[in-house]
Amino acid sequence: MILTGRPEGPPLGAPSALMDLVDRATAVVHEGSEGRVSLDGLALLGERSALSDLSRGGDISCGGAARLVPARDGWLAVSLARPEDVAALPAWLGRDVPDDDPWPIVYESVAVATATALDERAGLLGLPFAAVGSVGPCANSAFGLPVDAVPVGGADEGGSTSIEGLMVVDLSSLWAGPLCGQLLAEAGASVIKVESTARPDGARRGPAPFFDLLNGAKRSVALDLATPAGRRALQRLIAAADVVIESARPRALEQMGIDVNDVLRQSGGPRLWASITSHGCSGAQAQRVGFGDVAAASGGLIAHDGEGPCFLADAVADPLSGLVAAAAVLEALRLGGRWLIDAAMAPMAASVAGPLIDVGGLRAQPPRAREPAAPAPPAGADTEVVLGELEL
Repeated sequence: MILTGRPEGPPLGAPSALMDLVDRATAVVHEGSEGRVSLDGLALLGERSALSDLSRGGDISCGGAARLVPARDGWLAVSLARPEDVAALPAWLGRDVPDDDPWPIVYESVAVATATALDERAGLLGLPFAAVGSVGPCANSAFGLPVDAVPVGGADEGGSTSIEGLMVVDLSSLWAGPLCGQLLAEAGASVIKVESTARPDGARRGPAPFFDLLNGAKRSVALDLATPAGRRALQRLIAAADVVIESARPRALEQMGIDVNDVLRQSGGPRLWASITSHGCSGAQAQRVGFGDVAAASGGLIAHDGEGPCFLADAVADPLSGLVAAAAVLEALRLGGRWLIDAAMAPMAASVAGPLIDVGGLRAQPPRAREPAAPAPPAGADTEVVLGELEL
């Protein structure tokens, strides 16, 4: 509530389906961790705001980088969090756009265009923009959750149905994937965070307490993935893992020479692969870019008041997907076998979008966050030790 609505207006509620999903996923994580992880699931959604002192902004996201912009026939979610997105605006809009204050031109240009056309062009240019409500709900429901989980044939040596003591290789960045890895670490897994030396996790540039919360319980490996030696080390890490978490588009995995289905079919390799991306790891939209606020808006998971649409909470698709992906991993372990888990943020958001509950008379509580397990290690602090262990 406290993170949804206009700054000058009353706090707004959320769809009941969102709260039901959070409750379901929280219960699965608690049971799948044998009681080691006890969460306030709804509070989990506001942890970044609690640690970054963010507040609701209506049609401007809590973090300030994304906006809901009216088009001729609908609304568009536009995020300008990265310099490269600002630089690509002239190609997207077909006109010059000043770098120092691009928003007036964005509003003016979007107002006379159709949301569908702008959405398609954004996809072609690799921009994190999307028409509101343009993505439908997850077509499949695995483990009672809005994720797609494909059983992968191949050698299955059985093994533990508990996450405790298993090795998790976390290739993800920012919020959703790292949250999944943090919850699995809290459940008892040994989690290794892997970053590129050229492009470390962008969340390292954000508030340190938030990065510590998501990554303090992990060891850190940094690899030069532009070199054959770095790619070989990555492949050794993946082969040694029980679970892999990643948030890369399929093209990026192909460039690293990684075929997920082949990896899962190999004897002794990981049993579970959790892909947490904006639009899924397969299909026509798989190469699209999208951050939490935009992914939620594209799935229609937004709030409405008398003035128009508002962002719902803070990048809600990120923590929701991280929580649900962790629940899916624990459920897949319990069932056994080898699984490719596709936790796509936008379809998951669409699965819980709907009318807001009436919160009249309820008092909005400020966001709060859990305590980090420890300060996150510097990038690459454990590289030599971890790679040395793999050679034994």
